Amino acid sequence: MAGRSFFERTGLRRFTSRVEQSERWFAARGSALLISSRVLPGARLPTYLAAGFLRLPFDRFLLVTGAAALVWTLAILLLTRLVGTQFLAWLGAYHQAGWLLLLCLPLLLTSLHLLKKIMQADFRRKVAAMLGRWRRWEFWPPWMFYPPVGMYYLWLAVKYRAAMLPTVSNPGIFSGGIVGESKMATLRDLMRGSPEFTAEAEAIAGGTPGERFTSLREIRARLDIPYPFILKPDVGQRGAGIKLIRDAAQAQAYLEQTGAPLLVQRFAAGPHEAGIFYYRFPGESRGHIFSIVEKIFPVITGDGKSTVTELVWRDPRARFMAGKYLRRLAARRDEILSAGETLKLVEAGNHAQGCIFRDGGHLCTPALLERMDEISRNVNGFFIGRYDLRYASAEELRAGKNFQIVELNGAAAEAASIYDARNTLWSAYRTLFRQWELVFAIGAANRRRGVAATPLSVVWRKWREYGVQAAHYPAAD
Repeated sequence: MAGRSFFERTGLRRFTSRVEQSERWFAARGSALLISSRVLPGARLPTYLAAGFLRLPFDRFLLVTGAAALVWTLAILLLTRLVGTQFLAWLGAYHQAGWLLLLCLPLLLTSLHLLKKIMQADFRRKVAAMLGRWRRWEFWPPWMFYPPVGMYYLWLAVKYRAAMLPTVSNPGIFSGGIVGESKMATLRDLMRGSPEFTAEAEAIAGGTPGERFTSLREIRARLDIPYPFILKPDVGQRGAGIKLIRDAAQAQAYLEQTGAPLLVQRFAAGPHEAGIFYYRFPGESRGHIFSIVEKIFPVITGDGKSTVTELVWRDPRARFMAGKYLRRLAARRDEILSAGETLKLVEAGNHAQGCIFRDGGHLCTPALLERMDEISRNVNGFFIGRYDLRYASAEELRAGKNFQIVELNGAAAEAASIYDARNTLWSAYRTLFRQWELVFAIGAANRRRGVAATPLSVVWRKWREYGVQAAHYPAAD
């Protein structure tokens, strides 16, 4: 009772997490704990307080502690009679050493808990996947992969005597496409100059979810955009917040989750997707295709027996991103796919979202370059970046036909073919170093034409604003 009174009077109960679960646990094991506290020095007071805090019935508490005290006392008297006063000396030594045992008890319990987890298959799979990710550089976290690129950027800043020079590489895009640029602004240029090669999009108006849902409905009716369609943030990186919307309830849920500026875009069925990294120096009529990445959307295939979770963990590559895939498929984790049934693990063509990237150099042709030159000249102030597009067939893409651009990313975009697992780490760095050399060189050419760089303070502010907004973006498909 003292334990319950103390915690309730001090108000600590409202700050204690998972109290109800702890109460159930103590109700099942409380008797054994009360008995063990009788023989373990120093454990009696905290156990009694815990019994009160966790609402162990008072009659049960009295019965167990009374019985334990009676048995303990009788045992001491009996052993003293049988062994003599020597037993009392042993008991005193035990009381002194018992404190050491009490201190070691948390370590023992933690070790037993860890051993139990190690014995579980799910834990072993997660550890194996984590170790596998560390061995494969394409899965390295940004803080581990990018330091050499950052050092090279600093060297280029010294070489060109301007750290913010990349922000003038694309004068028609805010900050050159480093951070904070509007997707809708570049899509608007693309729709105006090359409508037949651009997936139609429009910014959603309104301040409240209801107003934005009304705006969405009006845009879809006016542009005749059917389900499914794409909702995505106007400012975003690494595929964050991109969602394939299949019904009105899903759209409503998306609009209620984030207040960030959004746009709706017609879904480009593809079914294939690629990223074309293009550059052209100011004053030149023809540009260059620096790299092409093929984006492969991973799938799992059912066997009629295994759940989605089991199939993901069994896949030789998907297991390395199982956490991301299974969060995205939370509602279907326990579903059993029928034999031969396939399930797409990701819709966004982004490596960070789990898409597989392959070097698509075989898609590069003079006809495709000519088409990209034509499109790029129609985009105001664009010189370097990556087009993300969906296409029907490799033959048509090589011919520069029948594709739809879904995004245009500026100076911060990557030549994403580096993430082909067949590449070496050094070849990836070599490509990125060359890419940033081009960004700085084009920025220097625009600087000579009188274009001013975006101040570091503005870039930093936009980066922080994006971080706050992105925290509320829905999970990407």
